[in-house]
Amino acid sequence: MSQVETQTSTLKRLIGNQQLLLLMVWFAMVAVFTAFNSIFFSMAVFGNILLDWAPVVLMAVGQSFVIISGGIDLSVGSTVGLSGVVAAFQMQKMMTNGDNQWTTIAVGTVFAAVTGIIIGLINGFLITKAKMVPFIATLVTMGAAAGLAIVYSGGAPVAGGPDKAITLSVPWFGPFSTPGLIVVAIVAICGLFLHLARFGRYTYAVGSNEFAARSAGINVNRHYMKIYALSGFLSGLAGMYYYCRLGSGAPTSGYGGELDAIAAVVIGGAALTGGVGRITGTVIGALILTTTTSGLIIIGVAPDWKQVVVAILIAAAVLLQGFKSGSKGGGK
Repeated sequence: MSQVETQTSTLKRLIGNQQLLLLMVWFAMVAVFTAFNSIFFSMAVFGNILLDWAPVVLMAVGQSFVIISGGIDLSVGSTVGLSGVVAAFQMQKMMTNGDNQWTTIAVGTVFAAVTGIIIGLINGFLITKAKMVPFIATLVTMGAAAGLAIVYSGGAPVAGGPDKAITLSVPWFGPFSTPGLIVVAIVAICGLFLHLARFGRYTYAVGSNEFAARSAGINVNRHYMKIYALSGFLSGLAGMYYYCRLGSGAPTSGYGGELDAIAAVVIGGAALTGGVGRITGTVIGALILTTTTSGLIIIGVAPDWKQVVVAILIAAAVLLQGFKSGSKGGGK
């Protein structure tokens, strides 16, 4: 084999490993931001990045299952806001009654998660029973959940909950806080379910070819219900995370979250056509998004430029997918 062929083969292997490429991009971003301002390379900044990363990756992991199955969930951001508000009102009520703060936080978490699951099940029902396409179905619940959050809260953050909630967001294990460590554990479990469990195999099968999945005996409608319920559950937990971060349930806490979640999944290598994607890619994609935001602020650039950077990254990810598909096709 000639030197040129060897170099071409190496390049193709590198391009084929999108997770490695993403890590290289992230390290390059860290190096560039540090070169502009050395403060960026500090435990405090990394801690702040991880605080921002946790709710994004929760939404993005749920979105990963949805997109790999061939769907899309536009309601995750609104679910975050409504779940946080519902949990905030319940915790406010319990604190008024003099309940234990840790018990109150636990109950609030359950209320947030259940709210998310209900929204996810509604999405699943609209898709499987009302026969709406996922884009329209989740657009409906996105608007409904956002409106309910505003009406229920009166458009203002809901406080009066346990004081200990906000202290949970203080990093104590390196740059990680307690909720951050819990999020890492949840993401790891979801990764195992997607890549090693039957649930994950069904998700890839449905996204690759729904007709073939039905023919193989998979109850596709039931699986869709589970996937959207999972996405809602994780978004509900993200709503509770924001409560711990902000000390209140803000109806707009998840504003734009659906775009960040989709961006993280696509940057991570998932195909919007379904059947392709990995949790590791989503995790790094979410990390790149939050690193971009913090980095731009620290070097004195308006954070609005984040959208430009994200757009470039999404375009690059889609072009890379096309290149890989073309390479496979050309090799046949």
